[in-house]
Amino acid sequence: MERTLYREIKATQGVWTLAVILLGLIGVAAWAVLYVEHYGHAVTGMNNQIVWGLPHVFAIILIVAASGALNVASMASVFDRSAYKPLSRLSGILAIALLVGGLLVLVLDLGRPDRLLIAMTTFNFSSIFTWNVLLYTGFIGIVALYLWVQMDRSVHPRFVKPVGILAFVWRLVLTTGTGSIFGWLVARPGYDAAVMAPLFISLSFSLGLAVFLLVLIALYRLDDRKIGDDILRRLTHLLGIFIAAAMYFAVLQHVTNLYAAEHSGIERFILLEGGVYTTLFWWGQIALGGLLPMALIFGKRPTQISSRAIVASILVILGAFAQLYVLIIGGQAYPLEMFPGYEVTSSFYDGVVANYSPSFYELALGVGGIAVAILATGVAAKVLRILPTNLADKKT
Repeated sequence: MERTLYREIKATQGVWTLAVILLGLIGVAAWAVLYVEHYGHAVTGMNNQIVWGLPHVFAIILIVAASGALNVASMASVFDRSAYKPLSRLSGILAIALLVGGLLVLVLDLGRPDRLLIAMTTFNFSSIFTWNVLLYTGFIGIVALYLWVQMDRSVHPRFVKPVGILAFVWRLVLTTGTGSIFGWLVARPGYDAAVMAPLFISLSFSLGLAVFLLVLIALYRLDDRKIGDDILRRLTHLLGIFIAAAMYFAVLQHVTNLYAAEHSGIERFILLEGGVYTTLFWWGQIALGGLLPMALIFGKRPTQISSRAIVASILVILGAFAQLYVLIIGGQAYPLEMFPGYEVTSSFYDGVVANYSPSFYELALGVGGIAVAILATGVAAKVLRILPTNLADKKT
């Protein structure tokens, strides 16, 4: 009977080089945090109109990807797809690492990170942010339990499926909560939409799987392990389906807004007159993050499946970044409608599209969060047995 053998990755020169680079990025991010903490948010591109800047885009990217990275483990234990079972451990570790990286960016961008203690000890259950504190911490605990059940053979047969179902349901609720942060902000016409919850869930599926594919291929190449075309083909085809689902909900969001007269202004801004936001929507989200990777995945190409998986995954991540930038930043840049049906002007930028230029400090913090997530995954792969020694195609 075949058994999957798990081993830690070796400390090769490539592994050490990557670790040094990641530590350097984390060091730069730490310096940026201290600099902004000392001089205030005035040194960033954020202002009274754009209060959620580039770090929030990075944070939401990582949080949404964390939910989606658990896809592979869920397919193995919840849906009994045996082909994905060897990858379940890496799926859980990556999910926790991405969430920690995203939350780290979010906390360090608050200006007063110490006030997180207030949010964790004083709960206002009428706020979606309080719900998310519980959802995020609960996710880490449940996925940690999920990993233990997977790795302990004495409890694995009895508990892996019920714990897997719990983790699957929790991650759906978590992503719903993240999307609801924007969907329930009725004051912003660019946010106010019930479709935000399924939109974020579909985005998590494609984004999380894209990140998982890149990390999987990178770890196997760094340790000189074999990964077969069959498993890559399965994951890449699934990625294509998730991209199509994310595209569908993105189109549904804008069609719904176009139907509602109160949202016609924001739609005209995003689709036609928004400048950088319009460019990012059509060329970043739709073309680069949707149509091109789907053509690459489903079209007949002579390139190797690993190359297609890498390129398609990178395109999906770039497209998701453009989508969230347009949603988060563009949604704030469009002026608030204080009195619907009337034109409002004042000395406090009422009725004016807000300007925003991301600073290096914001970029450094966001990249630092990604580096923390990747480094944590790499350390886990070095000290824990989460990677199969061989994922080569089975010989028939």
